[in-house]
Amino acid sequence: MSEGYLTKSLKNSAWQPPAGWRCLETIEAHTAGEPFRVILSGWPPVAGRNILEKRRFLQAHHDHLRRALMWEPRGHADMYGCLLTEPDSPESDLGVIFLHNEGYSTMCGHGIIALTKVVLELGLIQKEGREVTLRIDTPAGQIISRAVRENNRVSRVSFQNVPSFVVALDERIDVPGLGVCHYDLAFGGAFYAFLRAEELGLQLIPAEFKKIVDLGCRLKQAIAARHPIRHPYVEDLSFLYGVIIVGPPHNPGHHSRNVCIFAEGEVDRSPTGTGVSARAALHFFRDELAVGEEFTVESLIGTCFTGRVVAETQFGPYPAVIPEVSGEAFLVGKSQFFLDPDDPLQHGFFLR
Repeated sequence: MSEGYLTKSLKNSAWQPPAGWRCLETIEAHTAGEPFRVILSGWPPVAGRNILEKRRFLQAHHDHLRRALMWEPRGHADMYGCLLTEPDSPESDLGVIFLHNEGYSTMCGHGIIALTKVVLELGLIQKEGREVTLRIDTPAGQIISRAVRENNRVSRVSFQNVPSFVVALDERIDVPGLGVCHYDLAFGGAFYAFLRAEELGLQLIPAEFKKIVDLGCRLKQAIAARHPIRHPYVEDLSFLYGVIIVGPPHNPGHHSRNVCIFAEGEVDRSPTGTGVSARAALHFFRDELAVGEEFTVESLIGTCFTGRVVAETQFGPYPAVIPEVSGEAFLVGKSQFFLDPDDPLQHGFFLR
């Protein structure tokens, strides 16, 4: 069959989904290799006076739609996306709720970078100039995102995150099959436990993907059970979101490499923006990083984010920093997804 054999027939087709089918339209992007699906239309109204209330409403009433777009056959075990909302603050441009295989994250750095690219390049928000600032409300707080445009395209995005802080350093835990492991706990929009790859006998390479998932899930469960997590102000944020395993970089000009395992064994293809934010706090309070000093972190696939500490601050009982993370995103597609009410798998299924 030659290329374009059915193209004319397809263009002339008047087919439309039957009445009663839900149609969800999305823009597909990735940041440093990590997917990001932005929902443009088709989602029912979301009730709530603020982002946190809307997040709870989604959990209670719309979770079948999250599963439909994140899980197979429309997504996969490592899919990520977001739903746009009205902002909480009068000075903010928009709000966002993040979606993944398990539920709804509190903040997402790669998502902020991709979302900034999407809303500016699609003209969803109109702003002029080579450098553009967006204020985005998330469940963790307001994020300040700055885009640099070249030839009307967003070439790079940097975002200032919520205050990031260290919860605990040099903790120990005995994990069956692994023995005693050492970890640090820090917050960068979500709570993470940080461990060293060499102590776990891991190489942070794609060939060890399955081993990384297995160990990451076991470590997350063990640490979450042993170490209660409490956010200073918001109970909804009080949980261990993921485990980040840190190792040496492959490029000697970079600081390090890390891999994040979160949700139900989901693996971040990017260096994890909120994780780099938490690492900025860890390195700063270990006197390994000065204000303004940059450090570049590789992902499992070799893509990079650059982080730095913008300023010191205080967040509740914690000395904290304001981190900034920079990276690149790319648009990869535009999709229409249909939910056939007769399809027994319309709301997705999940295999790991």
